[in-house]
Amino acid sequence: MVAHNGKFAVVLLSGGLDSMVAGGLAREAGYRLFALSIDYNQRHRLELQAAARVASALNAISHIVLPLDLTAFGGSALTADIAVPKGGVGEGIPVTYVPARNTIFLSLTLGLAEVVGANDVFIGVNALDYSGYPDCRPEFIDAFQKMAALATKAGVEGHPIRINAPLQHMSKADIVREADRLGLDAGLSWSCYDPTPDGSHCGLCDSCRLRSKGFVEAGLPDPTVYAKKP
Repeated sequence: MVAHNGKFAVVLLSGGLDSMVAGGLAREAGYRLFALSIDYNQRHRLELQAAARVASALNAISHIVLPLDLTAFGGSALTADIAVPKGGVGEGIPVTYVPARNTIFLSLTLGLAEVVGANDVFIGVNALDYSGYPDCRPEFIDAFQKMAALATKAGVEGHPIRINAPLQHMSKADIVREADRLGLDAGLSWSCYDPTPDGSHCGLCDSCRLRSKGFVEAGLPDPTVYAKKP
């Protein structure tokens, strides 16, 4: 599994539109991809099926789905019996925030990057059209980059693994346009936090609203099946 030549990157692949586009940009830049998804027993585990579809579309060398059951901690509407808000994107940090999720996930991604010999990690966070999560901000990515240089053999030996967040300053409409430009099928991705029993996007959670808004503002057709119109 260890990569011996060429440019390799690990993409943290949730199955959402953002991580799909981050992976697409990495592939466009000439990287061969290892995909990592985390099965944290999230309410919206349908996204893991989407992640498998996206990994295949990106021609990933391998796609690891790592089990890490965060329902043992709870503390989020995605990992505990807490209702997912449906009233629109509000102020403050919403209950769909999973405590320290991106710190935990990026740490695992960093470990995989060292093992496979990848110099780069790609993550699809963005800080414009998002739900207000603290671990999506540029300050967090910058701080994690500094930590990664200190925490790894690669960093100590002078070639720290780079944390790439190419969507950082994009709006959701920009991300939708990038998916289209890259020739990616946005319909492969999954965004909804609270899927309906028949496997549709609910249409009313923050993530559905942001997804729908992105397609509307981009002026591109939305392939998503919503149970209720966002």
